[in-house]
Amino acid sequence: MPLRRRWTRLLCAAGLAGAAALPYAQAGAVARGGAGPRAGAEAPGGRSGPRLAAVGQRAGAEAPLRVATYNIAAGAGADHVFDPGRTARALRALRADVIGLQEVDVHWGARSQGRDLAAELADALGMRVFFAPLYSLGPAQAGGPRREFGVAVLSRLPVLSTGNHAITRLSTQDPHPVPAPAPGFGEAVVRVRGVPVHVYVTHLDYRADPAVRRAQTGDMLRIMAEDCDGGGRCPRQVLVGDFNAEAAAPELAPLWRRLTDAVPAGARPTYPAGAPVRRIDYVTVSDGIGVRGAAVAGTIASDHRPVVADLVVRREPP
Repeated sequence: MPLRRRWTRLLCAAGLAGAAALPYAQAGAVARGGAGPRAGAEAPGGRSGPRLAAVGQRAGAEAPLRVATYNIAAGAGADHVFDPGRTARALRALRADVIGLQEVDVHWGARSQGRDLAAELADALGMRVFFAPLYSLGPAQAGGPRREFGVAVLSRLPVLSTGNHAITRLSTQDPHPVPAPAPGFGEAVVRVRGVPVHVYVTHLDYRADPAVRRAQTGDMLRIMAEDCDGGGRCPRQVLVGDFNAEAAAPELAPLWRRLTDAVPAGARPTYPAGAPVRRIDYVTVSDGIGVRGAAVAGTIASDHRPVVADLVVRREPP
């Protein structure tokens, strides 16, 4: 499996009830403790936050799950001001159980003051975090931390395992890049009322030429298929992220044969946040997961707007 690499780095946010004192857990470890959903006005799924269009669900056989995705632009808002506190407030307002983040700096450099945004946001929200670096460079100074940039998963739910997979990329750190496998396709398996749900977070290539995105789409689907058994039975899967393409783009077409876009056609665009004209940020789901509603939040804490969806995880085999 040449395109499958597993780097695991699981952070347990400080202050979680029963959390381990060690900051990192090994591959396959279970994150313990964690804060539950915060109190507030009720919305579909029993949580507060952006109002979602509800769809009926069967009681008992399904478990609610609120999932969001947000490209946080390394903590800078649409006004280009670095303000991770504002980022945290925007994330908290989503009231999500699981959030996929893109453009996350961990000691990356001056633009984010060398801070560990993954750990800081997890601590501010009382959530577990798994950070999957796309780039991991040597320290700026001897003895300093590595400079890293990538995606992350924040979770209020127990995390059963994590992985950082390689997909085709065109590096922004190479003056003469060629398409090659590189990490940064993150996966966290969370437990939703006893049911394992595989949550993937991605950030696809931004260039006008769709060739790399086309390859990345194939890579992601192949990696996700590795979770299925020999009979073709697959676990419940959620793929979120910044796809850097609109839903009708030909390079995304293979995704829609396997996954469902949680946001209905004609939904509000997500980019650029100040005056959005394109919908390029997605929550998508596999068989075994239903959609009760979805919304694009109106914050400008980044140059993207977040997407949040209320899902129902079917507890019987899909």
